[in-house]
Amino acid sequence: MGHRSGFVNIVGNPNVGKSTIMNALVGEKLSIITPKAQTTRHRIMGIVNGDDFQIVYSDTPGILKPRYKLQESMMTFVNIALNDADVILYVTDVTEKEENTIEYPDKIKNSGIPVIVAVNKIDLSNQQELETITGTWEKIFPGSPVIPLSALKGFNLDTLLNAVLSRLPQGEPYFPKNQLTDKYERFFASEIIREKILLHYQKEIPYSVEIEIESFTEEEKLYRIRALIHVTRDSQKGIIIGHKGSRLKKVGTEARKDMEDFFGRKVFLEMYVKVSKDWREKSPMLKRFGYR
Repeated sequence: MGHRSGFVNIVGNPNVGKSTIMNALVGEKLSIITPKAQTTRHRIMGIVNGDDFQIVYSDTPGILKPRYKLQESMMTFVNIALNDADVILYVTDVTEKEENTIEYPDKIKNSGIPVIVAVNKIDLSNQQELETITGTWEKIFPGSPVIPLSALKGFNLDTLLNAVLSRLPQGEPYFPKNQLTDKYERFFASEIIREKILLHYQKEIPYSVEIEIESFTEEEKLYRIRALIHVTRDSQKGIIIGHKGSRLKKVGTEARKDMEDFFGRKVFLEMYVKVSKDWREKSPMLKRFGYR
């Protein structure tokens, strides 16, 4: 057999563990992970290389019914992922209700693209429940492998990898063999900050925030980064900053430490908060932030 290469696009509902699975398969934390829904907003590629294969995984936003233009853009990433894949990795978990999974499985089946179903979080289930769940998915996707796994525990990821490899078409690599992702340092800096905001703020605040890296300067032993935190209302600015800047300082300290681990060098991080009213509904701003 010759070299195999292809795009494996990961889709599924929010909070089923798509990002955790991709990070585990790639071996790097490329997608931020929080307990909140809609953590992933962009399509993020993670590239895995072997001597005779290259797998280009794509993590995508969780499937939802859009309520504003930002979410419409997020669903554009999902819809594109259903069209340009060599293999679709559909992720569900043992807690998901069948009635929440009707529309997109039909779209996937109609695409004619090979499908692998990953049933995640099996550590939260028992053998009898798991057999029922996998049986349901075998009926929804007849002829497709249904693989129970726990991305968090690293269980059965080898089985998933082998299923992916066996379905990749033969072909030359799409990217250099030493490339890990299609994103740049600026993107990961912004995502690390957004992850901290998702973890430390509640209700609407994390969903009203976008991070813009105003400047990213590489010095001899240092990355010097200036970031703007955009919010939609004046009241949110005060909440983000906190009393005498305490909450923003905490976010900045944690983000800087994670950036230093990720980039492998010292980081000097400056953060400012700006009110950009209704940015989630404004097409020019969404394009500026990298949405479609």
